[in-house]
Amino acid sequence: MSTLYLADIVLGMGCFWGAEKRMSQIPGVHDVESGYANGERPITDYQTVLSVEKARQLGLSNERNHAEVVRVYFDPTQVSLTTLLAHFWENHNPTQGDRQGNDVGSNYRSAIYFQTPEQETIAHETLAHYQRALNEAGWGKITTEIAALHHYNRAEEYHQDYLQKHPQGYCGLGGTGVAYPR
Repeated sequence: MSTLYLADIVLGMGCFWGAEKRMSQIPGVHDVESGYANGERPITDYQTVLSVEKARQLGLSNERNHAEVVRVYFDPTQVSLTTLLAHFWENHNPTQGDRQGNDVGSNYRSAIYFQTPEQETIAHETLAHYQRALNEAGWGKITTEIAALHHYNRAEEYHQDYLQKHPQGYCGLGGTGVAYPR
């Protein structure tokens, strides 16, 4: 009997509710967890993220805020990281900077937080590939942050599977309509 090996990658696509729902629908994905990552404070919760963002917008802080992210656990024998990232690029607008839909702020930035050199390489390769497709379609430059993962915190329980629990909940993910070239 073989042991199941799951890899994981952390992705920011704006609000984590829609990102969690969309990424969980990909065959080979075993679990998707909402969380916060890559801010300066090592421990945080939703209220902390909101207060840091408000202070930033008022010019009272330069502190780097956490991004709302999803941690995607997947079986690499069933789905490749390239395929996951193709869905990532297609399911949000990576050219918007610190926003998705009605959600505005650095906590809604597009991001790929890698944990291995291979993940970093694939993230940059897929960005370049999708940027060419966006250029051909008349879109601007991708603003997605690609960085090593640090300060990851699982989001509160009420954020987990939110759109599954609240099917009429808000999801600001729209994408660009540009397919990832396969």
